Amino acid sequence: MAKTDIQRQLGQAFGNLTHPFRDEDGDKLREECGVFGAINAETAAAATALGLHALQHRGQEAVGITSFDGKDFISRRGLGHVAENFSSAEAIAELPGNMAAGHVRYSTTGGAGLRNVQPLYAELASGGFAIAHNGNISNAQALRKDLVGKGSIFQSTSDTEVIIHLVATSRYPTVADRLIDALRLVEGAYALVVMTPTGMIACRDPLGIRPLVMGKMGDSILFASESVAFDVVGAEMIREVEPGEMIQVDFDGEVKSLHPFGNQSPRPCIFEHVYFSRPDSFFAGQSVYGARKAIGEQLALESACDADLVVPVPDSGVPAAIGYAQQSGLPFELGIIRSHYVGRTFIQPSDSARHAGVKRKHNANRELVAGKKIVLIDDSIVRGTTSMKIVEMMREAGAAEVHFRVASPPTAHSCFYGVDTPERSKLLAARMDLEPMREFIKADSLAFISIDGLYRAVGSSSGRNSACPQFCDACFTGDYPTPLTDNARKDDKSDELPFDPPAKDTNVADPKAA
Repeated sequence: MAKTDIQRQLGQAFGNLTHPFRDEDGDKLREECGVFGAINAETAAAATALGLHALQHRGQEAVGITSFDGKDFISRRGLGHVAENFSSAEAIAELPGNMAAGHVRYSTTGGAGLRNVQPLYAELASGGFAIAHNGNISNAQALRKDLVGKGSIFQSTSDTEVIIHLVATSRYPTVADRLIDALRLVEGAYALVVMTPTGMIACRDPLGIRPLVMGKMGDSILFASESVAFDVVGAEMIREVEPGEMIQVDFDGEVKSLHPFGNQSPRPCIFEHVYFSRPDSFFAGQSVYGARKAIGEQLALESACDADLVVPVPDSGVPAAIGYAQQSGLPFELGIIRSHYVGRTFIQPSDSARHAGVKRKHNANRELVAGKKIVLIDDSIVRGTTSMKIVEMMREAGAAEVHFRVASPPTAHSCFYGVDTPERSKLLAARMDLEPMREFIKADSLAFISIDGLYRAVGSSSGRNSACPQFCDACFTGDYPTPLTDNARKDDKSDELPFDPPAKDTNVADPKAA
């Protein structure tokens, strides 16, 4: 793609952008992060900025891009959206070179602030080393404690920096071998894009929990968290990076694939199908939009309802609601209209302000729902507070009955693989059975898709095989596919880290206080 084409698309994408992406109120599972990399691209930083724009839904707290001009690594990082930091030609001009990597972030470990914004960069004995990471290392605190004890000095509170120190202290001769050596010590989930003076390395954890795809644009090779990023920059998707695969690309265009971590049964995150990925992406060989429609169809088969209308909770409930309506034969209607120009409501200081924020963001289509029996379709219930307010909104608009259907099983367990979930005690499904949950959200009926039904909807004809699940579904089942070293040791005071991690934002509505 010519430089002028990239710059024109950047202008089109960012020209009038305010906040078009999901601005949740703390009652959704927050996206992990998104990564993008380009090598042998004439305008690598511009392509990276455009790719990150397509991945903005995966992280809206901060963004960073690092480029390499053949001699030096140059980084630009900032808090906020991609458009707020990389919309101008001047910003892109500060990042010369034909290799670049970028990252959009919502903090899952560490805290907010520029020191944790990726890509992280370090000068190693072998030269510059920049890394962008989507995922979460579940033994990062244990590794960090050991490294600090041996003299390592950390500059951030991000778990990603542990990988840098492990690479720096490895005694293997090449950077690729050092990275392999480092990742053998790591537990959890990661999709990595790494830049070195000799080229780019992309790597996915052995279970493939976090997504990573590979594409091509002319002579350049690209990597991204989702295929939609390739659509936006005008690239062709080649394939998914395989679980446990490490791909090396040099400046001569040579591509080398390694599988250094053995063969394990993949366990990609099933919530990518439910919520995280954009519906116009492909994940685990399937159209995300098609999978979400199929989930809605399966939900209708399992939990039919005597109703007049199927109404999605926008925007994430729309594809499943279409599937539910088509399977059930009920009309699909936009009974809730959402404003895309309302900021985050979870930062409001009081329950009344948060409630007003929800009403500003969602408004009932009164003429449509008054006197009708409504089936509301949403992707998940986390704390339950937003679900309760949506049901209340429908009743205030005159709905005769409000039935709630959920396009995922009950979220009863926390995620330790790169998704910022509330602690388990604040998950509604961890505290209540189905009937108390229904009473809490004040619906006439409540039903979730079954775990077997979810598996069937995304392509497993026999449902979930408990002996060998095809996906990571720990947030529903509690079946974690890797050790959780840090979680197991968190109550051991002797294992405390020699630093005080920032407290997480607690200014979120709690079901107990509702």
